[in-house]
Amino acid sequence: MHPATHLRQALKKNKLIIAPGAMDCISAAAVEQNGFSAIYMTGMGTSASRLGLPDYGLATMTEMVANAAAMTKVVSIPIIADADTGYGNELNMTRTVIEYERAGAAGIHIEDQVSPKKCGHLDKKQVISRNEFVSKIAAAVSARTNPDFVLIARTDANAVTGFDDAIDRANAALDAGADMALVEAPESVQQLLKVPQLVHGPCVLNILVGGKSPLLSFDQINEAGYRLAFLSDVLLGSAFAAYDTVLKQVQDATCSVTALSLPHIAPAREIFRRLVAERWDALRSA
Repeated sequence: MHPATHLRQALKKNKLIIAPGAMDCISAAAVEQNGFSAIYMTGMGTSASRLGLPDYGLATMTEMVANAAAMTKVVSIPIIADADTGYGNELNMTRTVIEYERAGAAGIHIEDQVSPKKCGHLDKKQVISRNEFVSKIAAAVSARTNPDFVLIARTDANAVTGFDDAIDRANAALDAGADMALVEAPESVQQLLKVPQLVHGPCVLNILVGGKSPLLSFDQINEAGYRLAFLSDVLLGSAFAAYDTVLKQVQDATCSVTALSLPHIAPAREIFRRLVAERWDALRSA
């Protein structure tokens, strides 16, 4: 079954799908190995892991698609990828859909920020007009060759032109053919809970630790009516924290590595197991 079809079927179950944000093949594999049913290819994580750059729209469409293509080769569960602004006008949007489909992604989200964009939970964002946004969504819908490929319309208007305009943009995008809507960065519990009530279609919530939105339980998010939740920075932030913890212990060590207290480090044998080394071992002639 194509990952996009798998995602479509899962969304019909009317239960919240939690998609941790992965930034590379290792983190994508970890998400699948820990029993999750979907992965979010985070743009922030992609820009950080592949380029060492902040999420300021510096990663190109080619770089983003290449990361998605690599990740889809190592997992079997659906990957929903960040497609930023579509990387230009309707023509660029068309190519973006084509390339992500070819890469094996199950879907993408497209936002209405002015290019170059920035992380949706940062200040001083700018958005294009509603008509421009709707036109790009319509172009994405027309470019889709697999009808199951999921198109998520994300609006960042809440922090720029207000909550009412964000809801209007989300509904206009759904009317243009988008499958789901993501109102980025609700700034209060009230806003967060109202989005699924006011948007005329299935909604996505983008969760960032330390972001602008309040952090609710998954049960509350599900009861509010959201169908998909991205945990954008949970693995990226954890990776930075783990790097610092381990490196500080190594830096402070006065003897061999065996004397370090590193209970969370997977030994080499476990690393190979997680990377499915036995499949490759079976191909050896001796």
